[in-house]
Amino acid sequence: MSDEGEQVPTLLEPRNPFIFVDSRELLASAVTDLTAASGPFAVDAERASGFKYSQRAYLVQIYRAGSSIYLIDPAALLANNDLSVFSNLSTLMDTDEWVLHAATQDLPCLAELGLRPYRLFDTELGSRLAGLPRVGLGAVTEQLLGIRLAKEHSAVDWSTRPMPSTWLNYAALDVDVLLDLRAAVAENLAEQDKSEYAHQEFEHVTRFTPKPAKLDRWRGATGLHEVKDARSMAVARELWTAREELGQKLDVSPSRLIPDSSIVAVAKSTPKTKPELAGFKAFAGRASRTYLDTWWKAIQQGATTLDLPALRLPATGIPNHRIWGQRFPAADARLKLAKLAISKLSEELSIPMENLLTPDYLRSICFEPPESNALPEIGKRLLNLGARPWQISLTAGLLLDAFDQALKIEVGVSDESEPKEDEVTI
Repeated sequence: MSDEGEQVPTLLEPRNPFIFVDSRELLASAVTDLTAASGPFAVDAERASGFKYSQRAYLVQIYRAGSSIYLIDPAALLANNDLSVFSNLSTLMDTDEWVLHAATQDLPCLAELGLRPYRLFDTELGSRLAGLPRVGLGAVTEQLLGIRLAKEHSAVDWSTRPMPSTWLNYAALDVDVLLDLRAAVAENLAEQDKSEYAHQEFEHVTRFTPKPAKLDRWRGATGLHEVKDARSMAVARELWTAREELGQKLDVSPSRLIPDSSIVAVAKSTPKTKPELAGFKAFAGRASRTYLDTWWKAIQQGATTLDLPALRLPATGIPNHRIWGQRFPAADARLKLAKLAISKLSEELSIPMENLLTPDYLRSICFEPPESNALPEIGKRLLNLGARPWQISLTAGLLLDAFDQALKIEVGVSDESEPKEDEVTI
């Protein structure tokens, strides 16, 4: 672990050799080498977020103690979309633990290749539970291993081929340190008696799946709140949909075609002719003129459709907690008291509040508490929401006390004034 003020050396190159794998023969050789090695698999993946439409992996890094670091190019190996090319690798990686940093970022794109862990260790999540102040890979490596990673290629377009050697070097560094980092994080957790917490969290992450996409994703366009009438909203919807379809067709991130600000500007003004659209300065983006016909067709469709969208969707689920104070004072009191109690526990254990109890779970149980305000019922509700046993054991009693106190305040039994959040948020 590095001491404050100590000069931390920068790791410019991986300490183990790395091999770029872009053929079936090289992949077979990699599997042979990894099989002969032992212990957990250090795993990472690089996507082209912000550049490509898909979130697929453009590079998969795998390392095991005693092996070389393998930088696998899925695009080269999946020329015929035949996932069986990874079957031997998948079978091998079922035999031991995976070590990843911020696993939920990479698990979906790895699953697309048929690679799924049965057991994992997440060094980012483990660092959160251990109370580290910063949990990025570079920060954790520097704090626990006394090594600074060269991170200058973190936002590059990983779909670029051929891939520069400096990028491959960067990618190899990420897994080169993971096994050492796992040992250091595990030691920190053990010293704080948090190993079981981490075990349950990691087991939960192995079942991670991304939330399904919303049906009206176009409503998430930045600045759409500025559009005030249904016809303009229809124009925005059709432009967003046309951009999405074109992005998918070209395999380009939609925001690189035209930004949300252009969609909103056009929806608010609705140019009357194609030349007017072409001359509209607020309509920008690298594809704003190249695909002018596409955008003009979308505008015309939005301007004439009978399928006008509602300005606001009907509320689903529990109401936004920011309005509870005015409309649901009892729930608001429960939430404020519960947050204060969990905040104190967070400080005592050096575990972020959101890791002690998922904010959505907390708001849900505070808005709709069990009919029987008893510890077992609170525990069952939390379990049904998705809380892990360690979280329930630490927070269920706090929730029970908060609910009891809120009830006393509601019926006027307590002399305490209305609870304050003291700027606590979750």
